[in-house]
Amino acid sequence: MWLEYLTMLRWPIVLMCLWASWVDAHTVIVYPGWRGNTLHTNGTVTETNGLGIAPAGNGSLLYPNGMQWAYPCGGLPVAQNRTKWPVRGGAVSFQPGWFTGHKTAFIYINLGIGTIPLNMSLPMVPPFQIVGPTRNPYPGTFCIPQVPLPDGLNVSIGDNATIQVIETAIHGAALYSCVDITFADPSEVAEVTKQNCFNSSDLSAKLVFTMSTQSAATSLTLSRHPGLTLIPFLLISIFALLL
Repeated sequence: MWLEYLTMLRWPIVLMCLWASWVDAHTVIVYPGWRGNTLHTNGTVTETNGLGIAPAGNGSLLYPNGMQWAYPCGGLPVAQNRTKWPVRGGAVSFQPGWFTGHKTAFIYINLGIGTIPLNMSLPMVPPFQIVGPTRNPYPGTFCIPQVPLPDGLNVSIGDNATIQVIETAIHGAALYSCVDITFADPSEVAEVTKQNCFNSSDLSAKLVFTMSTQSAATSLTLSRHPGLTLIPFLLISIFALLL
């Protein structure tokens, strides 16, 4: 369903062997809700001896790179007040552009089952790339109006779960945001509106495809050494002259 939605909007579908800029984005989940504010950075890597999370000495924690780098939900515990979400799947919207250096980012949306999930290992949609207007902070919302349940998963009204939105940098690091949900009848769920589920005109999305390792390696080698593509033609020309 979500792929049909992307196609309907005629977003570009490309082979993702793209070079992109450094990504250091932070994510805010707009709908159905957010576990809590994780747009928080304190301390330095010198103070933490290179750790991403370390005790501050007063009972609190230091996050020199920011809370959202902490798996699985940006350093926050499970919320006490849960959000109702449709038992057969529903909308998810988020804002990807809160900090600098996030013109592109890969997005994953996963599900963890239970009041306190053991993991977030159930993908809800295939990964895709967000393309923003600039490396600087920018406003904007991205929404998928119908995110399905993971394949083969059956849940009942009243079951608890957590939706996890991951935004990954081109260098492989990831930012984590979550919303804790209770599956409910659609009539009991907060309405999806043009205010909480829309796609900003300056954001676009690209689907992610794969290629064989051998083909990818050959393509990468030739792109790094464009002169190699001329060698066969030069040899042919020299051979022709000798004749």
